[in-house]
Amino acid sequence: MSEFNSTFDVELKLLLEGVYLTYQHDFRHYAIASLRRRIRQAMTQFECNTVSELQSRVLHEPEVFAQMLQFFTVQVSEMFRDPAYFKSLREQVMPVLKTYPSLKIWVAGCSTGEEVWSLAILLAEEGMLDNTLIYATDINPVALKKAENGIYDLSRIAGFSSNYQQAGGTRSLSDYYTTGYDGALFDRALRRRMVFADHSLATDSVFSEAHFVSCRNVLIYFDPVLQDRAVGLFADSLVHRGFLGLGAKESLRFSKHAARFADFAASEKIYQRL
Repeated sequence: MSEFNSTFDVELKLLLEGVYLTYQHDFRHYAIASLRRRIRQAMTQFECNTVSELQSRVLHEPEVFAQMLQFFTVQVSEMFRDPAYFKSLREQVMPVLKTYPSLKIWVAGCSTGEEVWSLAILLAEEGMLDNTLIYATDINPVALKKAENGIYDLSRIAGFSSNYQQAGGTRSLSDYYTTGYDGALFDRALRRRMVFADHSLATDSVFSEAHFVSCRNVLIYFDPVLQDRAVGLFADSLVHRGFLGLGAKESLRFSKHAARFADFAASEKIYQRL
């Protein structure tokens, strides 16, 4: 983690150590600037004047720690986010993956599941879903439950639909959900090929052998040490010539594991395991 140079930072370091020792969740190598901002938001939420006050509540009240996961982790996603990425998956990656008799896909840091459902739709349209298992993992149980439910606010659907069409969708997104109570419930036929599980990129080992790992807009919240750990897990998980997809602002350029990958669709941050 970056150098701690204020009382706030010292207390923040103690909070992160306490969380690790008490709950075995390791946020000590998350990007410090982002952590500062989110911990200040949590202090406002829990009416704490100092990080030490917040630490006392987190360590002594497990229900407060459960709520704190909303601040430690960033839950921002949308379906077919960065449509060009999904178009590259459809046009360049899927033809290669079709050559395997069965597939395992790992969505690491799946948040509330928008990417998981997007991939399931893409696989269904490419005739590949029945032969695929999608493992979706996150450390936030509330986010995982939302992901598993596959229910999203109707106010977001127009944006999802626009992304879907730009990503090369072959139907209407409305074919995949039903509406009611101001929500869109996505097709349970897509859900049957998904497995949701708790997994930490900071502390856990390889989750499963995979042909494709998608971990998008997660590494930007890690410091270089944790980024390297995560990329190492992905490399160890992937089969020979398997694929890794990262977020638009992420790169393997400075990773110690960069030599284990080759650019595949460089502009869309898709890499292939050597």
